[in-house]
Amino acid sequence: MPYRPPLVSFETFVADPPDLPVRGPGEQGLSALTRAELIGTDPQGTVTIKGSTSSGEMLVAQVAIAGEGVIRVKLSQDPDARSRSAAATQLVSPGHFYAGRVEVDGGTIRVHAGSVCAELTLDPWHLRFVDLTGRELLAQHPGEHDISGRLRTLPFGRSTVDGEAVAYHESFAAPAEEKFVGFGEKFTPLDKRGQRPLMWNFDAFGAESDRSHKAVPFYLSNRGYGIVVDSGTPIEFDVCQSTHSCVQIVVPDDLLDYYVIAGPTPVEVLRRFHRLTGAPQPPPKWSFGTWISSGFFADTQEQVLARAAKIRELNIPCDVLHLDCYWQTVGHWSDMQWDSEHFPDPAQLLRTLADQGFRVCLWMNPYLSRQSPLFQAAADAGYLLKRPDGSTYVADVWHGTHPASGIVDFTNPAAARWFAELLRPLLEQGVAVFKTDFAEGVPADSVAHNGMTGVALHNVYTLLFNDVVSDITAEVAGHRMVWARSSYLGGQRHAAQWSGDVKSSYPAMASTLRGGLCHGLSGVPYWSHDVGGFNGPPSPDLYVRWAQFGALSPLVRFHGTSTRLPWEFPETAQQGAVDALRLRYRLMPYLYSTAIEAALGSAPMLRALLIDSPDDPAAWREELTYRLGPDLLVAPIFDPSGEQTVYLPAGESWVDWWTGEVHAGGGYLRVTVPLGQIPLFARYGALIPTAELGDTVGEAPFPALTLLSFGGESGRMLLHDVDGDTVISTARDGDTFTVTTTGPARVAAVEFPTTAGTTPPVYVNLPKL
Repeated sequence: MPYRPPLVSFETFVADPPDLPVRGPGEQGLSALTRAELIGTDPQGTVTIKGSTSSGEMLVAQVAIAGEGVIRVKLSQDPDARSRSAAATQLVSPGHFYAGRVEVDGGTIRVHAGSVCAELTLDPWHLRFVDLTGRELLAQHPGEHDISGRLRTLPFGRSTVDGEAVAYHESFAAPAEEKFVGFGEKFTPLDKRGQRPLMWNFDAFGAESDRSHKAVPFYLSNRGYGIVVDSGTPIEFDVCQSTHSCVQIVVPDDLLDYYVIAGPTPVEVLRRFHRLTGAPQPPPKWSFGTWISSGFFADTQEQVLARAAKIRELNIPCDVLHLDCYWQTVGHWSDMQWDSEHFPDPAQLLRTLADQGFRVCLWMNPYLSRQSPLFQAAADAGYLLKRPDGSTYVADVWHGTHPASGIVDFTNPAAARWFAELLRPLLEQGVAVFKTDFAEGVPADSVAHNGMTGVALHNVYTLLFNDVVSDITAEVAGHRMVWARSSYLGGQRHAAQWSGDVKSSYPAMASTLRGGLCHGLSGVPYWSHDVGGFNGPPSPDLYVRWAQFGALSPLVRFHGTSTRLPWEFPETAQQGAVDALRLRYRLMPYLYSTAIEAALGSAPMLRALLIDSPDDPAAWREELTYRLGPDLLVAPIFDPSGEQTVYLPAGESWVDWWTGEVHAGGGYLRVTVPLGQIPLFARYGALIPTAELGDTVGEAPFPALTLLSFGGESGRMLLHDVDGDTVISTARDGDTFTVTTTGPARVAAVEFPTTAGTTPPVYVNLPKL
């Protein structure tokens, strides 16, 4: 990392990123584009120019239409250059916009791509982007110099060391009030101004630092645009840290290749982002139920069956039982073989659990212990990453706590097939889904089968890993879901992802939420976290508060290094956690419909307030309150006192779920709630479909629904379910409330939760069932 904290242990990991060189005083090597000459244009809207640089080099730049509202910018020495990560996978797929056009007016060129236009000035060189009204979205900055003449940010160009190109770079001017969000699952403050997000997947050791498992080189601005960089290398974004005047992007690759995506709203930017990088893939319906884990400690077949029986005995809503590492033989992780001593008849185990309504998730990772019986054969076959000398790379991917391991080389098609065939019999036995843990451990000095270095492979490795698991799961089980810890650009195709090994504390729970909000703003709608935190035993009150947060998250899993089973906590904590889950299951029609809409409309399920309120400046700063879908607002409790400050977005009124009190938006509210409640608000006028409480969600259509009407007003909503879409409309005429439906869903009842200042209707007309 470019910065290490002083006077603490110098901690390194086998897969830490390499640092870029630091220039000495007076050292040369900067090649910044200073002027350009037009080479030509083509009918698809690509402008190619030859650029002269400050060092006398010649570079080739292209500015091209890549879709409606999207413009691509490339800079390289070789016009055919590709990112080093392209040898493994394609991260971005540019589109077309046939109504676009290019205008050449002397030394000025304009590239029109619908809602965004690039304006190029050739001499001196300058590039800026404007919207349909001519308002400037962003503009290149020539590089910020301080009073001593030192260059603080690197302008559009590249840098060399000893004559070798080491990185391309870009700088954009940053107006004083501009805010920047995204960059993947980052646990730091939501607005990244003043930070330096590094695009490198870390084994993060928690969720409370700038290290994260999921880097996404994409950000959103409150000025109505987004930027995505097409590269798998360790890109560094200096977001107004070196100077508040500039955003700097440094890409240690063979070219600079980025896209400017117009909005003006965040959802419109995300929709265009998904067209470039792939649509989100919703997980199966049953996955939105509760996941309960064995935890990170030894397990047996008898213990799993006893756990399942206890869950059903206590009527705890649950759809998935997760078996963590110890379903495999200790020391052999991860060779995908049942520990026959502790799991003597896994096929019978899976059948019994299926009869009880449970699906089973198994833990795994892409590392193979050198103690596994499979290790030597895999190494001899060339299925594992190698060192530069050709020997198998055996790495301490477990930080000394478990045997060193080889790393499966998914750039080798034979290795990918071999790995998939390890999973096939498990899926055929009845395993429903895999937890794809780790995958951040590719060392920078490793070498892959296809010739890639570890630096180029490190970030995109997780995409290859999850693709293999997702593909074989789809082939055998009929769905593409994984439960992944690491991800990169385009990872929204892998549902779902969770936040990793979070510490069991209130501050860690808060930073976990920050990570989830950032990841949603990076295009990933299906996200979760470990209820109670992963590392350490949660206090009973923290356990309840985290269960409430989990129950009102996109997906929910109970997992940790100590027990997270409700009946092993005091009775009040058990009741609080189970009540939260029962509320989730009652809300399941709303949650599942929101999940499908996230794939169709690009707004994440758990969403920062700025998604729905982009014109509210406070919404771009709020990071401890969120919307769950369009109509519910959640403010988890992050203090044992039960107090929390809630921001209610401007432009709407909000109904307290518990008291019915109505609050105007656009201000802060200080609340104190008892342990059994979480601050939860419904948008005034919202229609919330609910279901009867059951033990499981399953995969069938929801039976007859109960519609909650907050305010008893006329309204309309679109409900998604596995059997199709239903439009639900309500009309208020005096004391009469009429519900009509178009589609397969059945509304059997309407409830009017207490809403201060309103009188519920007397008569309700329902569609005939």
